[in-house]
Amino acid sequence: MPTREGPLHFAALIDACSRRVVGWAMDNHQRLDLTERALDMALQQRRPKPGLILHHDRGSQYTGARYRAKAEAAKIRLSMSRPGLPYDNAMAESFFATLKHEIGDDRPFESREAARMAVFEYVELFYNRIRMHSALGYQSPVQAERNYLSVRLVS
Repeated sequence: MPTREGPLHFAALIDACSRRVVGWAMDNHQRLDLTERALDMALQQRRPKPGLILHHDRGSQYTGARYRAKAEAAKIRLSMSRPGLPYDNAMAESFFATLKHEIGDDRPFESREAARMAVFEYVELFYNRIRMHSALGYQSPVQAERNYLSVRLVS
């Protein structure tokens, strides 16, 4: 996110079933610990079963040894986009394009803190809880998860 103080980088992990952002982190840099913090949040929130597939582009922050080791320790299988094919990571690409458009990508934020607050509010208060998705039958990610879980509990 552009700010008058310099960029604010944002890493996010999205549940492919519900479209919910389940792990995220923000910082002034795009180093490995940014994506590690997003992964830590997702692991803490979800506690995934062994075999979960985690898909990313080929950015160095996702291919580092510590990130791979953290995923391996959680018994997560890493999947990477093919070189030069952003369509392989369409869900994440679409999310980031939507985020930038809906927050307002035509102007920089006054500060990194202002951008941080705007991204937090967008993800946690709007995108996950309110924003409807056509792919989810016009439900929010949280509502889609609730419906999915209630069907599983009844079955």
